[in-house]
Amino acid sequence: QVQLVESGGGLVQPGGSLRLSCAASGSIRSIPLMGWYRQAPGKERELVASSSGVGPNYADSVKGRFTISRDNAKNTVYLQMSSLKAEDTAVYYCNALIQRSLISSNWYWGQGTQVTVST
Repeated sequence: QVQLVESGGGLVQPGGSLRLSCAASGSIRSIPLMGWYRQAPGKERELVASSSGVGPNYADSVKGRFTISRDNAKNTVYLQMSSLKAEDTAVYYCNALIQRSLISSNWYWGQGTQVTVST
């Protein structure tokens, strides 16, 4: 069994910062890709940032403001969010491609963490 557990969401004022964390646990051989998606009310879930062997990838809307990083020893991915805007308000979901064996890989999702940017 594999779990992704997120933390770090909350309420922040415009221009502020937050750091999200997502830790993977369970039977894990490797994690080729980890990333973050978000879903605002009434909108579709969208990719925010991802990290793989070819490097980081960011949505245009967060470039220069968000930074994704990983601690592979801890199977953890972070999302440092700065210069937050009201339009960043959403539920943020961790996503990972996890290899459990040589022949078994699956996509997993975290439970989501709310980020609210407001005065």
